[in-house]
Amino acid sequence: MCDGTEDYDRMKTSLKCHCGQRVSRRDVMQRGFYMRHYGPSYVYIKFRCSRCKKLGEHFVKQEEWEENVLSETNSELTVSERTRFQELGSITLEEMGDFHRSLETLSSLPVPEESEGELQ
Repeated sequence: MCDGTEDYDRMKTSLKCHCGQRVSRRDVMQRGFYMRHYGPSYVYIKFRCSRCKKLGEHFVKQEEWEENVLSETNSELTVSERTRFQELGSITLEEMGDFHRSLETLSSLPVPEESEGELQ
C-alpha cells in the first residue's frame, strides 16, 4: 500500500516523498492509526516534504511500522571527526572557485596511495 518506502525484513526502514527526499520527524504534520476489526490496521502519516514542499501521505501496516523510521540516520563519524568538521566552518565562495579551477586543469584522476593495512 505504501510504495515510497524501503523494506528490510518486512519492516519499513524509511518513508520517502515522490521527489525522493526522506521524510523525517520534523516533516510530519499528522500521524494517526486506522484500526480495523478485520484485516490489517494502518499507521497514517501526513507530511510536507522539506525539499519540494508538497504534501504527501503514507499508509503503513501497523505490524510493519517502527517509530524510528522517522528518526534521522546515524552518522558514522567519530566525535573527533565531527569536531574537526565543525571547526572547518562553511565552504566559502573563494574555496569553491579554487576547486572549480583545479578541476578544469585536471587532466586525469589521481591514483590514491595505498597504505599498509588500510582497506580501500
